[in-house]
Amino acid sequence: MKVDIHTHLLPPEMPRFAERFGYGGFITLDHHAPCRARMLRDDGKFFREIESNCWDPKQRVVECDAHGVQVQVLSTVPVLFSYWAKPEHGLEVARFLNDHLASAVATAPRRFVGLGTVPLQSTDLAVKELERCVRTLGFAGVQIGSHVNDLNLSDPALFPFFQAASDLGAAVFVHPWDMMGEAKMAKYWLPWLVGMPAEVSLAICSLIFGGVMERLPKLRLAFAHGGGAFPGTIGRIQHGFEVRPDLVAVDNPVAPRDYLGRFWVDSLVHDAEALRAIVKLFGADKVALGSDYPFPLGEDRPGTLIESLTDLEPPVRDRLLFRNALEWLGRSHEDFAP
Repeated sequence: MKVDIHTHLLPPEMPRFAERFGYGGFITLDHHAPCRARMLRDDGKFFREIESNCWDPKQRVVECDAHGVQVQVLSTVPVLFSYWAKPEHGLEVARFLNDHLASAVATAPRRFVGLGTVPLQSTDLAVKELERCVRTLGFAGVQIGSHVNDLNLSDPALFPFFQAASDLGAAVFVHPWDMMGEAKMAKYWLPWLVGMPAEVSLAICSLIFGGVMERLPKLRLAFAHGGGAFPGTIGRIQHGFEVRPDLVAVDNPVAPRDYLGRFWVDSLVHDAEALRAIVKLFGADKVALGSDYPFPLGEDRPGTLIESLTDLEPPVRDRLLFRNALEWLGRSHEDFAP
């Protein structure tokens, strides 16, 4: 079995939110060719070319069958988070995306699991939409960004959201977005190659140093892209905590290394030695298959890297391919039995 926790889906049509709300920044779609579309910012600036597998559940099932993936966890494309919008408008966008995602899950409920999106620019509205996602739409949890406008995930204003997620037993998938330093990284695709890994480490460090993980030990967090830059810099992070506690340990006296094994990361690291390293660092029970389907920085055939590690014992391989994902989602194997 393969359960892919990191895949993205959007609706086949996006409303003209800029016209509805009276200001810009939203994404629209231009279906310029059969089974293809351009994602455009509402000023017409090109963002990304996508194919029908980004919006068509039936096409996803066909490709899942070809890749041997039994279950995809669906979440929106992070550029659609719209945290910068007015709170009531952010809620409207989130509800539109979540309703579409629920309809996609309903087409194949034993093949898809939903992770909703919430308007984190308003914690109160985010909590309400989180509750709707879990209690009404039946999602396993939500996907959130690595920060919320000028707030890192450690900010006290966001804590009620994490408290609600913990209380609801909701899985939370943290994905990089709105990359730091993007203005200085115009060439070479650097926001995706450098900024994204940094954003994931920012999110992990914020949730550790801010005491969120300490205060909410039952919160089920998973981070995209193998934890980004965090695994390669854990030594520096720990050392900084030890030598400058006056700067680092101001909100949480517990060492960063103590949190290894308390959260999940996906397997999307594109390198066998890197995968071995994160399994050793986080634990064989805390790395779950994630492909970033259907985007080019993802894994073309989900699970190929895990399967390439022939030195893994079969029980460990099973953990990475599906068992860890099910534990993080709060689901069982029987939930997806044909």
